[in-house]
Amino acid sequence: MSESPPRRLRGGNLLARALLEKGVEHVFTLSGGFCNPALEGFMECGMRVINCPHEQVAGHLADAHTRITRKPAVCLVGPEGFANAVPAMMEAWGERSPVIFVTGSSTLKRKGAGGFKEIDDVAIATPLTKHSVGITDGTRISECVDRAWKIATSGYPGGVHLSLPVDIMFSSFDEDAGRAERPYVRTASPPPRAWPDPSALEPVLALIASARRPIIIGGHGIWWSGQEKKLEATARALNIPVFNIPYHQKLLGEDCEVYMGLADIHQYPPSGQALQACDVVVMVGGRLDNQMNFGNSPLFPDTLQLVCVNGSFEELEMNRSADHVLLSDPGAFFDALLDLKARGAWKLDRSWFDTNRAWRGEWVAKTLADLAPDTEAAARTSGKMHPLQLSLDVQAEMGEKDWLVFDGGNTHFWSEIAVNLAGWGGQKLAGILHPGTFSMLGVGVSMAVAAKNTHPEATVVLISGDGAFLSGGLSIEAAFQEKLPIVVVIDNNGGLDCISQQQERLFANGKHFATDFRDIPFHTMFEGMGGHGELVERREQLGPAIRRAIASGKTACVNVKAKGVISPIVLATTSKRDKASIE
Repeated sequence: MSESPPRRLRGGNLLARALLEKGVEHVFTLSGGFCNPALEGFMECGMRVINCPHEQVAGHLADAHTRITRKPAVCLVGPEGFANAVPAMMEAWGERSPVIFVTGSSTLKRKGAGGFKEIDDVAIATPLTKHSVGITDGTRISECVDRAWKIATSGYPGGVHLSLPVDIMFSSFDEDAGRAERPYVRTASPPPRAWPDPSALEPVLALIASARRPIIIGGHGIWWSGQEKKLEATARALNIPVFNIPYHQKLLGEDCEVYMGLADIHQYPPSGQALQACDVVVMVGGRLDNQMNFGNSPLFPDTLQLVCVNGSFEELEMNRSADHVLLSDPGAFFDALLDLKARGAWKLDRSWFDTNRAWRGEWVAKTLADLAPDTEAAARTSGKMHPLQLSLDVQAEMGEKDWLVFDGGNTHFWSEIAVNLAGWGGQKLAGILHPGTFSMLGVGVSMAVAAKNTHPEATVVLISGDGAFLSGGLSIEAAFQEKLPIVVVIDNNGGLDCISQQQERLFANGKHFATDFRDIPFHTMFEGMGGHGELVERREQLGPAIRRAIASGKTACVNVKAKGVISPIVLATTSKRDKASIE
């Protein structure tokens, strides 16, 4: 009896199967005709597809899902939709998020002849991804997915882009096309990890062991390698204070004893005290970019030794200004540090660690004392809330299983300060998300929806500036459509306050220009979409309003009339022109 011929499948279906084989669970898209064969494949494979109101929203959702789960998600768009998704690609690039971007592109047969919706998506994506390629042979679809996946997740992780022309998307191929070559098994496998060269490791360990006032600054590489628990264990065992590179998802909870705050002298001034006094800084999984002032003073004084430990050559190339560099997986490096104590080579007591704890406690007390007169005056006069008080009060309504997201300019910066203050007081949260390296406005709603999607039992609260919400507010439809209720608290100060505050200090006439909004009733917009909405004009109304919003079980908006207050980081970079966290 002759064997039946192989089943024939469209190229889009082969794409879906290759991604399923890698373990992809979520695809985010704005459905379009160019992508229909892939969507049919995802449907047949039983993969969850979330249809978004805009391609940029699809990209931000895929990015946030990837950051939370540490597993690549897919953003699928058409040719013109690719242009809309570019900002999301940039945001993911800044945070090293290995999102798989897929474009259903114009026909390969007529490439360069002005095909329908033709755009050079491969070239556009190249500087914003680790790997951008057009698939020119349908029999190589599985190979291209395998290659892109491994590039995305290996070494210095990051987004990748595959362009699948519409004629290949719709054409049919044998279901086992391209599977006669190695690798025969194309399921996802753990990425390779770099173990340190002993001859390079020992001098670095000796330097750190001799330090009397060392600190650790943790970066992206720790998160993507899943080594944050080893970071905490190492810091606890060796009495080393830990700081976090700004703008990335927090590696340790703000309530964690070894965690001090951001390595940012404006948003967390005690980090400046620590950097001035310390003798060795060990930055693990981070980059000496603008946030780290390229390794220079005043952030890193000449009096200290700067060590950079990274799991890939790409990272080390960015850290050329360090005094010492080491190629090593973060987990392997932490194991080596812990071994110093096991073999009796670690002598540091708790005095330096306790000094940093004391600095943090003093800063918390002073910041809260400075805030109190403003809060008391607002209570007496029924005035608007300070954004720092707003963020503190929001967190007071949250529990340790809940997720906090913040988005905006000054709203973001004040919330960064607030989570440190609340953490010192014992506040525990399940997770915190916010814009990344590029400080892109409008990502907050998408991040909050992703947090709710991955943690449906949690309450997810977003604190968003009004400008940030206007930049990305359309994404709220995804929360309604997917029945993923989130609570959005709008820090409504009537304009782009971060920019207007800069202008008032930079412009010769002391005024701001082109930054004001009208009085927008954000809460009624949520009500009109079927959600819950409330307006808050005084502080005593905020807590009850948040509790009602959570209890409603609906996607909700608490629209808070807050006052504009310049954040310390913006004040420093506009008035003093200090160059430390922002150029």
